[in-house]
Formats: sequence, structure tokens, C-alpha cells
Amino acid sequence: MLAAATVRSAFGFGEALIAVPLLALILPVRVAAPVAVLASILVAACVVLEDWRHIHLRSAGRLIVSTLLGLPLGLLLLKRGDEAVVKSVLGAAIVVFSASSLLGRRRPQLQDDRFAWLFGLVAGIFGGAYGMNGPPLVVYGSLRGWTPVKFRATLQAYFLPASAAGMCGYWLAGLWTRTVDRLFLWSLPSIVAGLLIGRLIHRRIEAGRFTRVLHAGLAAIGLALLVQAARGAMAGR
Repeated sequence: MLAAATVRSAFGFGEALIAVPLLALILPVRVAAPVAVLASILVAACVVLEDWRHIHLRSAGRLIVSTLLGLPLGLLLLKRGDEAVVKSVLGAAIVVFSASSLLGRRRPQLQDDRFAWLFGLVAGIFGGAYGMNGPPLVVYGSLRGWTPVKFRATLQAYFLPASAAGMCGYWLAGLWTRTVDRLFLWSLPSIVAGLLIGRLIHRRIEAGRFTRVLHAGLAAIGLALLVQAARGAMAGR
């Protein structure tokens, strides 16, 4: 939880790749996931309170609304879609985008929010299907050319209501239990420490390095998706 909170506080995303896999080594996933989401809500709320002046409200609002529209499509995809194919396409697209950015090739820029609905819709689809609504949002923020502080603040303004909605879902499913509350309370010192460490890292990192770390993190997510897709395809055989 310390590592996850540090990464989320410093860069605005990526904690799901750390918290849930590590917690799942010692806890059932149905317990690990709600604990991680509660931590996500706390970190997002702290960042929003600290940097609310830097939130791009129009982008955050459009992303949230379009995500809600995409969630039912994601649930449908979860029931009827080919998970390996979908993850392969998403992973390959993210790797190509990130690799081209890391290699210094000029990438397209979005000058306004006209396409925010598209990225939010994709985020909602993958959030509803696989709990992975972050990557499309990170790509969108990168294409908009946001500064590190605006990127971090705007993503947290999105993740705060999205994570709260996720916890409501866990509650309705009976997965928000006393065990989850107890583990979250035990992890509070680690989460707070990670929040503070991440804030120090965020303030010290310059824009160029932030962009490189951003795309390296995206590339790692894309590769992880490709590996998951390959394992799923092999298991299906």
C-alpha cells in the first residue's frame, strides 16, 4: 500500500498495477480489490483538495459522463466478448503509442475537448469489463499536453467519483465487509506516508522527465495486457 500510494500520488495513476497484484499474494482478490479502491479514494480526495485550482473541469466532467455511458457496454463485453482479443488490441495500441513517444517521434496533439467523450467511453468500457479505465485517460491527458500538476489533478478529479461508484458496487455485491474496513484502517499510516512521499516526488520532477515516466508506465501497462491476453488464450486452449 505504501508503494501504491506513492506511485498514485506522484504520477496520478498506476497504483492498480501495484496494490491489487501484491495484496492478492496474501489476500483473496475479493478483499484486496475493495481495500485498494478505498485507498484510491483517499489519495484522490487529498490530491483534489490540494490541487483543485489545477483541475481541468471541462475535461474531467466530459470524461466522467462518457465513462458512465461506457460502463454498460463494458459489462456486456465482459459477458460476451473475447477477453484475449480485446486486451491484445488495447495493449498493442498503448505500446505503439508509448514507444513512439519515448523514441522522440512527433505525436498528434488535441487542442480542445471535442474527443474527450471518446476516451471516456473507452475508459468506461474497459472499466466495466476489466476494471482498467486508467490507460485511455492517461493517453488522453498526454495528447492534451497537460502540465504534470494539471495531469495529476484532473485525473484525480475523475478517479474520485469513479472509485466511489466502484465502492458502491462492492457494497451492493456484499464485498465491502468489516474485514475490508479493518485492513484499510491498518494500512492508513502506509497510505498517508505514500501520499506525502509521492507529493515530494511530484514537486521535484520536471516536465520532460514526467512525460518520459508517464509513457514508460503506459508501455508497462500495455505489455502487461499483452501478457495477460497471451495467458488467457493459452488457458482457453
